[in-house]
Amino acid sequence: MNVVASMDRQELEARARQSLGASDEAIYGRVAGILKDRCARGELLVDVGCGTGNLWPFVRDRFDRYIGVDAIRHDDFPEGAELILADLDKEDLSLPAGCADAVVAVETIEHLENPRAFMRSILRIAKPGGWVLVTTPNQLSLLSLITLVFKHRFSAFQDASYPAHITALIEVDLKRIASECKLGDIEIDYSRKGRIILSPWHFPRFVSNIFPRALSDNLILIGRKASGNP
Repeated sequence: MNVVASMDRQELEARARQSLGASDEAIYGRVAGILKDRCARGELLVDVGCGTGNLWPFVRDRFDRYIGVDAIRHDDFPEGAELILADLDKEDLSLPAGCADAVVAVETIEHLENPRAFMRSILRIAKPGGWVLVTTPNQLSLLSLITLVFKHRFSAFQDASYPAHITALIEVDLKRIASECKLGDIEIDYSRKGRIILSPWHFPRFVSNIFPRALSDNLILIGRKASGNP
């Protein structure tokens, strides 16, 4: 490995460790609920940007096999679980085309330079008819919009989150990207958990359910690979 490649790798690993490899359990729970509501199940789920593998316990009753993909192996990644190491900005996923019944990317796309290339990559490995779910910070939440007005940046893209978070996407961006990549049955859902401004507390769940876009810290793109899409 040359000096430049070594420095790039060190920077990649530092960015990966900055994220701590885990997201809020509300996101994993909502992803699991969406898959259950759509009767999504099968042989293989691929978790791209898997971090510590925290999604797997939420969905293991619906899939026989789990493969995680990430830049590094986090310390808490489950023993015995399959892990593929990859720089998602530079490498295509080293998995066969059409191998996964579901492909999930929890809080990953905002870490990457090219969201369109990433969407094409995860769509490639989904089976025809397979589900694709991508979560990211909700830039249109009340918290994020107020932060934008007063600090001129989205809540999840403040200095403390840089350079881990580098690509801020709103709902219409994700829907356009998914449509360009020929993903079908496109929907947007929300984590139903949002922090109250200027506090460490969160809105009650029943309130977030009434105003999901405004009071959710994260959103979820849902789509299905068309049966005729190789």
